[in-house]
Amino acid sequence: MKRELFSWHSPALNKEMPVAVYGHYGFALLMIPTAAADFLEYERFQLLEIMRPWIEAGKLKVYSINSINTESWMHPDMDGAHKAIRHNQFNTYVYNEVVPFIHSNASPETPIYTSGASFGALHSMNLFLKRPDLLQGVLALSGVYELTEYTKGYWDEQVYFNSPMHYMPNLANHDLLEEIRRSQHIHILTGSGAFEDPTSSGRFAKILYDKGIRYNLDVWGSEWPHDWNTWKAMLPHYLEHKL
Repeated sequence: MKRELFSWHSPALNKEMPVAVYGHYGFALLMIPTAAADFLEYERFQLLEIMRPWIEAGKLKVYSINSINTESWMHPDMDGAHKAIRHNQFNTYVYNEVVPFIHSNASPETPIYTSGASFGALHSMNLFLKRPDLLQGVLALSGVYELTEYTKGYWDEQVYFNSPMHYMPNLANHDLLEEIRRSQHIHILTGSGAFEDPTSSGRFAKILYDKGIRYNLDVWGSEWPHDWNTWKAMLPHYLEHKL
């Protein structure tokens, strides 16, 4: 499996940001890490090895980026307003730097689907919903789509505008909604085992339904906890049958 590492100094984040790229061609799967993890997390937990058959067959090319959660919502001492600013800088980094990088590394016509587990699921869903003109779909694993789960009580309009469970019920921009509705790949996956919250996924799916947005909600059984074994089963299943 072809593996390349890239890095550049991000103007949006004012720091060096690496990207791991796996594969030769296929649609782009942009992977957002969990919690405080980095761009090699999915490789370390052998998710890339499990995806190897589809990557080597040219079905997809994986782009795995760093999170900056420890510099925003997971920073123990940072003021809430500054956390929100940093979060928005991360969004800008993805839209203005990562997406053009993917298009230059592949082609401008390459569809990009975001994906991530846990906190990465929230980020991947939020990134897609805010810019469906740049991102064509999302595969979210074991997410809770309320940013307030991570803000320790802090609330401002930027929390609202990055919390899909809050802003989607009120979204009235016709053009943006139509762009979201065109996506064939809005996949919300969750287990029902330990530390999973399938009711959150269900509530969020209902919001999409009420907006006329097509989605796929897939709730796995109680034997599937909030853990890597679940995600290592979910992702290849969707690569084989849904994407």
